[in-house]
Amino acid sequence: MSEIIMKNKTIKKMDELMLVGFRVLCAGDQYLVEIPKASLKLSERVSEIKQVVNPNEQFGAFVVENETVGEDGYWVCVEVLAYEDIPTDMVTLTIPSQKYAVVRHKGSNSKIMEAYDDLHKWIEDNNYVRLKNTWHIEKFHDWKDSEKIDVELFDTIE
Repeated sequence: MSEIIMKNKTIKKMDELMLVGFRVLCAGDQYLVEIPKASLKLSERVSEIKQVVNPNEQFGAFVVENETVGEDGYWVCVEVLAYEDIPTDMVTLTIPSQKYAVVRHKGSNSKIMEAYDDLHKWIEDNNYVRLKNTWHIEKFHDWKDSEKIDVELFDTIE
């Protein structure tokens, strides 16, 4: 992974990510409620997943402007080294190597959109182009209290 830091915004090139977890599919206004539930469920069941890279990190993944039904929703996952004996009610998701603009958000889950708005303005001001039809990532370092989350927001760019 390469990294360039600019005023607490960063450009990162990430290698392919192999993820295992749960897909959340609900009405748009319900994601703030349903994602934390899926995250807690994943925390309770992470021991059932083989080859986990770090059980203390969770990844969220989504496509801003999905082109297929299969891309609709939000995935709550952990990273794995390889897919092996996946629990039957869980899903796998492979995110290709991509370049991202990144900002870290610490605070209320309800304030994530403000962090994204700030990141999107920074992307535009620095002449990057957002890729809305590719996978975007949220890397959670702390998610247990929705008022005190610690997450890196990865917005795919070219």
